[in-house]
Amino acid sequence: MRILVVEDERDMNRLIQKTLKKEGYSVDCCFDGEEALVCLMGAAYDAVLLDVMMPKLDGYKVLGQIREKDMDTPVLFLTAKDSVADRVKGLDLGADDYLVKPFAFDELLARIRAMTRKRTGSRRNQISVADLTVDIERRSVSRGGKEIALLPKEFSILEYMVRNQGIVLSREQLENQIWNYEYSGNSNNIDVYMSKLRKKIDGEGMCRLLHTIRGVGWVLRADEAGDKA
Repeated sequence: MRILVVEDERDMNRLIQKTLKKEGYSVDCCFDGEEALVCLMGAAYDAVLLDVMMPKLDGYKVLGQIREKDMDTPVLFLTAKDSVADRVKGLDLGADDYLVKPFAFDELLARIRAMTRKRTGSRRNQISVADLTVDIERRSVSRGGKEIALLPKEFSILEYMVRNQGIVLSREQLENQIWNYEYSGNSNNIDVYMSKLRKKIDGEGMCRLLHTIRGVGWVLRADEAGDKA
């Protein structure tokens, strides 16, 4: 899952980034409203953490512009402005949530999970495909009741795929979800991660859930035919 952090206080920005990355999120950051718009026009994000009082363009103007362009990316305002009028203004502009500084990071993470659940139409922390269960909050995976150990990037890929089960996802879509703008790795890394995921998710004798669509991408689904790995 990819998140954009827009916060002009650099120490706070770094602290938020560190917390999110520790939880397995892919994170981009910027420090003013104009830079935020450039990022939002150039990449797809699952959520935006947006400060209100910033240089060049404030958070209200940034949100207004992206909503005018019909961008429905979930936005959580992070701000010291705690009056009812400020909260009402932000929500009326199209914000999904509002968190007043100082805040607890556990609450921030819970609000991010809540926003992204709403966007995918799920109210649950657990999402299943056949006998595969992904617990978003615990960041755990099991199949047939047996726990499966995944590395952070593997979990991020699987989370994105289970949220979009049945949809063929391209290499570019997957790369955008798990790596930020600073990434400059090898172009075949997705293939490596997919190979590792298939070995862990689709064990010998199990019905195959992770499918390669040649020339297009990958899809997570339970086929009626029940092909076995």
